[in-house]
Amino acid sequence: MNLAGQEAAQGFYLSQMEVAMIDFGLPGEAKTDVLYDVIILGAGSAGLTAAIYASRSLLKTLVIDPAPAGGLALTTEIIENYPGFPDGIMGPQLMASFRRQAERFQAEIIEITPVMAVRLSGQEKEVVTDRGTFRSKAVIIATGRRYKEIGVKGEDEYKGKGVSYCATCDAPLFRGKDVAVVAGGSSGIQESLRLLKFVNSVILVGFPPRQTADPVLLEKMKEQKNITLLFHHRLLEIYGERTVKGVKIEDLETGTVQDIKVDGVFIFASLTPNSELFDEIEKDSRGFILAEERTLTTNLPGVYVAGDVRSKILRQIATAVGDGALAVHGVKRYLHELEKEKHR
Repeated sequence: MNLAGQEAAQGFYLSQMEVAMIDFGLPGEAKTDVLYDVIILGAGSAGLTAAIYASRSLLKTLVIDPAPAGGLALTTEIIENYPGFPDGIMGPQLMASFRRQAERFQAEIIEITPVMAVRLSGQEKEVVTDRGTFRSKAVIIATGRRYKEIGVKGEDEYKGKGVSYCATCDAPLFRGKDVAVVAGGSSGIQESLRLLKFVNSVILVGFPPRQTADPVLLEKMKEQKNITLLFHHRLLEIYGERTVKGVKIEDLETGTVQDIKVDGVFIFASLTPNSELFDEIEKDSRGFILAEERTLTTNLPGVYVAGDVRSKILRQIATAVGDGALAVHGVKRYLHELEKEKHR
């Protein structure tokens, strides 16, 4: 299965090569004929933390993810701002530890399992997948974010033919070549630095002078000799033949359009929430799920949200971990109330 092209994977862009390099194990054997206490949608930092807290509390717990467990952190080569690892830790290594801890407490994790539909308004929740329909008393939505398409001419045409949204996945395919990167913020810098280990050169387009990037990452980027920064520019078009051959870039100050030959385009312009499935759930104007801050409950009873898909100020692994723990606290209180109602 080529996961890089699996858009239904809700934001996880891993190539077949990358999947082969990581031992994820086989999908679990979750059962459709049982009622789980909680189903967690998404196996990133928030989802796996929720799985640890829920299963350790002896809740029958199922985690479902359309891609290999680990979320966007799985595509991060080195994580330097997660407490406890003064020298940093590889993203796949950290996520593998999260998963092992959840499975130690008997959480069931099934991955590479797309979710086609959810029914969350009733007291019994249903999650419809290509492996059957799973039922639970409560649900935690931890589906995270994905890189967003920017809609320029040629982007869709050359997707998978030189246009990529994941340096970790596809950088080896561009070894020794010249690429353009559309990016901003820390995530864009991280991906660009990762690309520089493989490619001949990087042209970074649209990188604003005033931005929110981590200063440490910014300094690392400025130390590189084979990166060109095009401030106040925007990508107009991606063109090619069978594959990408070049880009057209406009200088926003002068209006001048440059034609630059490149072999690939990596787009890390912005991240969008994986929330399309949840029509009944209240969201903000950008599609992030709204929740009550103290309990992370949504507008539907028994449905909670955690991690990057939630409407909040800061999205980091550390905040996702906190969300996962807090969401389970809400689930436990909800299940306790259900039990009390049953015995009245």
